[in-house]
Amino acid sequence: MDTERSATIVIGGKPYELILTTRATKEIARRYGGLENLGEKLMKSENFEMALDEVVWLLTLLANQSILVRNLKNKEAPEPLLTEDEIELLTSPLDLAAYKEAITEAMFRGTKRNIESEEESLKNVAVG
Repeated sequence: MDTERSATIVIGGKPYELILTTRATKEIARRYGGLENLGEKLMKSENFEMALDEVVWLLTLLANQSILVRNLKNKEAPEPLLTEDEIELLTSPLDLAAYKEAITEAMFRGTKRNIESEEESLKNVAVG
């Protein structure tokens, strides 16, 4: 996988890469109205259970992106996707608090690359 745009977590003794793909960005936009609303939503969750649900949903989404990419490249031996139930059973609330940092890192890396690419293409535009 592309470690420049991912963060790694361990769930149930197995490492998973969290990747912000275009597909994941679209899903987040559908749920929150855009990446910029995500942090606000997580911080303002009305209750603890809802906050946990949001972190589990995000972990599932971002961890499954690396599995989907791997399955796309290895169609003869696809791996099963993670479910929210599996993540809930294989983690503790303390784990989820630590994973929030990995979620933030994966999202930052995913959007940072896009911003850098846009800046580079702007530098290459002939002026005048």
